[in-house]
Amino acid sequence: MNICIYGAASDSIHPSYKKEAWELGAEIGRAGFGIVFGAGATGLMGAAARGFRSASPKGELIGIAPRFFDRPGVLYEDCSRLIYTDTVRERKQLMEETSDIFLALPGGIGTFEEFFEILTLKQLGRHDKPVILYNMNGYYDHILSQLKRAVDEAFMYNLDLCSFVSSPRELFELLG
Repeated sequence: MNICIYGAASDSIHPSYKKEAWELGAEIGRAGFGIVFGAGATGLMGAAARGFRSASPKGELIGIAPRFFDRPGVLYEDCSRLIYTDTVRERKQLMEETSDIFLALPGGIGTFEEFFEILTLKQLGRHDKPVILYNMNGYYDHILSQLKRAVDEAFMYNLDLCSFVSSPRELFELLG
């Protein structure tokens, strides 16, 4: 099974986030899952990939990136497969097709967009795969509050479309 990881590419974020992303990647590797990600070498994407690779040297680590990211230092080079696309939209489509689970780590507008698109596709019945927010350091507390408000005010029916976890243990308990 492949877990798609969305997350920050920025290397300016606090090191505690990168450390936790590295540990999560290592736990995913030890659990025998594969990772699909945006192929970033930096930020939480890169940290999770390095953690995964440290625990699973031969594990499936699929990086998917638009060709315009193919510049020195941008892409993680130790992927099992590195797939290039022409556009970001193609990238997201391939990530969806090659993943069984979607996990959003903390990130910025790109991560939010990826999470909300995959959540919308689930609501529309385009897939029935788990969609999970990894609430590292309470990062997604406000999004959880907003989603609860959307349910309370009948803009959404329920929160069953996604789950929130804050540790590898919670993630693996959820996945059974």
